[in-house]
This record gives sequence, C-alpha cells and structure tokens, in this order.
Amino acid sequence: MNNAQETRETAKAIEEGTAVLGVELGSTRIKATLIGPGHKPLASGTYGWENKLVDGIWTYDMNDVLTGVSSCFADLAADVEKKYGVALKNVSGAGLSGMMHGYIALDSAGNLLVPFRTWRNNITQQASAALTRLFNYPIPQRWSIAHLYQAILNGEEHVSQVRYITTLAGYVHWKLTGIMAIGSNEASGMFPVDISTGDFDTQKIAAFDEHIAQYGFPWKLRDLLPSIVPVGETAGTLTEEGARLLDSSGRLSAGIPLCPPEGDAGTGMVATNSIRTRTGNVSAGTSVFAMLVLEEELSKVHPEIDLVLTPDGKLVAMAHSNNCTSDLDAWLSLFKEAAAALGLDVSEDELYGKLLPLALDADSDAGGLLSYGYVSGEHVTGFSEGRPLFVRTPDAAFTLPNFIRAHLFAALGALRVGVNILTEEEGVEVEEIRGHGGFFKTPDVGLRIMAAATHAPVSTLETAGEGGAWGMALLAAYMRRADRQQTLPEYLDGVFAGSARNAVRPDPADVAGFDAFFERYTTGLKIEAAAVENVS
Repeated sequence: MNNAQETRETAKAIEEGTAVLGVELGSTRIKATLIGPGHKPLASGTYGWENKLVDGIWTYDMNDVLTGVSSCFADLAADVEKKYGVALKNVSGAGLSGMMHGYIALDSAGNLLVPFRTWRNNITQQASAALTRLFNYPIPQRWSIAHLYQAILNGEEHVSQVRYITTLAGYVHWKLTGIMAIGSNEASGMFPVDISTGDFDTQKIAAFDEHIAQYGFPWKLRDLLPSIVPVGETAGTLTEEGARLLDSSGRLSAGIPLCPPEGDAGTGMVATNSIRTRTGNVSAGTSVFAMLVLEEELSKVHPEIDLVLTPDGKLVAMAHSNNCTSDLDAWLSLFKEAAAALGLDVSEDELYGKLLPLALDADSDAGGLLSYGYVSGEHVTGFSEGRPLFVRTPDAAFTLPNFIRAHLFAALGALRVGVNILTEEEGVEVEEIRGHGGFFKTPDVGLRIMAAATHAPVSTLETAGEGGAWGMALLAAYMRRADRQQTLPEYLDGVFAGSARNAVRPDPADVAGFDAFFERYTTGLKIEAAAVENVS
C-alpha cells in the first residue's frame, strides 16, 4: 500500500469512528493521541501548562484543567484535519489518564471545596505517619487519604462538606461522563486496594471510620471514594455536556464509551509492556518513579515505598521521587540565555543534544561535584520543602561535562534510596527496567546514567516516546477488544510483538562513579537541610 492509499484508508477509518483516543494530563503538558488499526498513532495534540505554588500549595486551577483538555483536543482535531482532510467526529473508545495521587474534594453539588492539591505537595507528613501505623501499610504523603486525614488534623472547615474525593483523571472522567469511577492503578494511589476483591480494603476503611468517629462527620469514607471499574470494562459514556466540554466546536458525538481512568504510573506500565511479574519500568521527567511488579508481598512496611497495582490488579512496589529533571532543565535554560546573549540562536533540541552527551566524557563520579535538584520537597529523604543547590569544593574538577553529569546523577539520587530498599533489603529481582520520559530524550545518555543508578539493564522500546496518552489509548482499545477472554498481558504481547528495544547494561565504571556520587549525596543532605532552614 502506497502512502496516498494508506492516508485514504486512515481517513476512512477516522470518518467511520473506528479510531481510539487516549488523553493524559501530565505535569507540564496535556497530550492526546489517536490510534488506529495496529495501535499505530495517527495524530496527536498537546497543551502546555505548569503547576503553581499558591499559599504554599502546589496546584492547578480547575478551569485551566478543563480549558487545557479542550484545547488539547482541538489541537488533535486540527492535526487530523491537516493530515487526513477529515473532521474528527467520533471514536470507538476513549480513556483519560492523569498525574496520580493528590486531593480533589467536592461537595454534594460537585463544587470544588479547596484548590486541587497535587502529588508534588509534601504537607501531610503527620497524617502519612499516623495512617501508616494505623493500617500497618505504607501511606505516602501524596495519597488522597493522607490529604483527607491531614485536613481533618488541621481542623479545615471544608471536611464536613466533602461528599466526593477523587484524582485529576477521575475528576475529568466525571465531568465527561457523569460517573465517579477510576481504574485499579489510579485507585491504589488513593487508598489501599484489596487484591483479592479488586475493591478498596474494607477492613482499613472500617479502621479509618472508627479512628475519626470522634469528629462526627456526616459521611463514611467509602461513600466519598469513586467506584473501581476493572480493566477492559466500560466506565461510562460521553454525555452531551461532556462532548461539548471536550470539543468546543460541537462536532464530537456523545455516547462514546470510556474505559476506567488511570494514573500516569499505570499508563507508563502499559506503554512499556511492564505489567508481568519480574518486569519493571521507570518514568523519568519532572518526577521519577521506578515500578517493579512483585512476585510476593514485601517482608515489612517501608514508608519510602508505595504499594500500588498494575491496571489489571497485580501488586507493584513503587520507588517515587518528587524531583528529577526540573533543576537540570533550569540550568540548560540558563545556558540557552547565555548563548542568546552571545548572539547564538540555539534550539532546545540542539541544546540538549549537544550538552547532555558531554556527561559521558566526564569523570565517572562527576569530579567531586554535588547537586540537589529539590525544586519541591522530597519525602524519600525527609524534606517537606526543597532548595535547588549546586555545591563544590575548591579543588573539585569543575568542568562542563562534570557539571552535566552531576545534575543527571542528582536527578536520580532520591530514586536510588528507594531502589536500594527494594533490591538490597527486600531482595526484589528484576530482569530488565524499561524507561520512558524526558530523561531519555537523549537515549544514549539517559540509558547509561539510569543503568548506573539502578544497577540494572535499562532499555527503551521504540514506542516508548509515544508516552502515557498512547498507553491510555491502548487501555481504551483493550476495552473494545473482540476476544473478551483475552487478558491485558496477552493483549499487550500482541501490541508489542516485534518491537525493538535497545537495552544498555550497567557499565562498571559508571556504577562505581554513581556509587561514589551517591555517598557524597547522602552525606551532603545536611547541606540541603540547612538551606531549607535558612533560605526562605
């Protein structure tokens, strides 16, 4: 089939409404991906945005959320029309994903009670510690239940008015369908899920209700939480109001089935085909998290480790760090300004493509340089706030390659703390880690540095660059599968059959260099603590 014929066939499929849509609300952009037969991406749309620190809370305005989703869809529709000359009026299925965790509290009329509290906040330490003890189960600060309980401990007035709590993806799904539902992975970032039932853990819910009974709230916890819809099932259909919200042009049809909304961790597992036991993936961008699918439960509770689920309900150990590439990106932006001051017009791709590979020629331990990219707090190392720092001794090898390498190492410093717990303390084995996200934008660099930090082979699939929106589209396509008995792992094996990947094994010199840097990083955490205390 020649290109012109393929374009005509694709245009016909889009007109007939057989394509599938995935949308993901990431930390710096919202992306929509339309896929066709063979799960190949046909068109995409994006919308850039940033979180804001308002009154000490990292948040996104909910009007920006809805405007962003609509603008992203409009960008996708424009791409469809440009490539295929047809209007995007219908799809066979759709799905929404978003940043996991956080706290969206609504009253009985669906009104937002307090600004959206994102995963990036480290303001629930008291609640996190208390609930971890109550449940004998790790409850990270980012989880919805930690935010709810912290609001109770703070005596916040809105708590008595809460009738629903949900996540970002759950909120947008509700606005589009009128259904308050989420998928298994997303649910496991709100409250512990019982693997045997696929629903929220009833014993822990009862323990929480009893624990807060003294406050006399007019609700029970289970009434606040969304329903959990199994992977592959329909979680609602696009309403007329939802269709207008998503597509302001008025062309998109109502009635489109939506699969359960999922977290970005879940779509990352799907987009890298990492949902079987002994597989793992690492998502590295604004934040970084490694997810290892477990063969058995961990031996004890580790507050540094999240326990979440795959979209199809298997237990996953998640080592999460709030900070990854933000500080490195800020430094590269500064270098771009310097280039402009010298009269040089350097694109972002050129900047990253030229500077990041320098790290591979640096001293293995980054020449004694030290960096902390803590733009926000970092729960793994015990910080509720962050102060980005760069530190060196007078005799350190202060070169550009070492500077770049130090910041790449620092981006994975907190992650390494969690990975050590899983591999050294718990003996978790993983055959290969599959990477995706902006850290791998320059693949040779990202793979080598990540392999050094995790002591494991790291690969990227040729499709990994499609990202979470593509992973969400795959979940929506699975909902529409012809064989209803086919499991998600079996379905994904078909999707990824023949996909090439470029695995990089840890280089002994890189490993030794990262280990030396990590020892310096750990010792120097007192410097970061002093900066938080003394730099307001």
